[in-house]
Amino acid sequence: MINRVVLVGRLTRDPELRSTQSGISVARFTLACDRPFTGQDGKREADFIDCVVWRKQADNVAKYLSKGKLAGVEGRLQISSYKDKDQQTRYRAEVVSDSVRFLESKGSSGSSSYEQNEPTAHHDPFSSGGNMNLEDDDLPF
Repeated sequence: MINRVVLVGRLTRDPELRSTQSGISVARFTLACDRPFTGQDGKREADFIDCVVWRKQADNVAKYLSKGKLAGVEGRLQISSYKDKDQQTRYRAEVVSDSVRFLESKGSSGSSSYEQNEPTAHHDPFSSGGNMNLEDDDLPF
């Protein structure tokens, strides 16, 4: 059986970082993920998906991600139930994240890439504006 979820979206608010009684970090956040189609009114709709991440990744998410930032999440879907104040059973769906990728740098709008454990800038070889000399043998097709 397979339970695998891959999401790319923008955070709807800053991550909420907490610790368990034993000191394990846990961060919760919500991703807004665009649907691949538009509604009847012609506007693009989105799904708002709750995510949770644990330990060192939780610390990094809280440190490097904020509202509006683009992130990629890989994990599994988990459904839990609880009783509300009226003793009604409520269900909660969330993605328990194994991996979170930071798809924008803290100070830019997408020119750099950050990854979960060791944020390092991604160098774009095409951004220099220089000429590239490519031979036919260099092309993969």
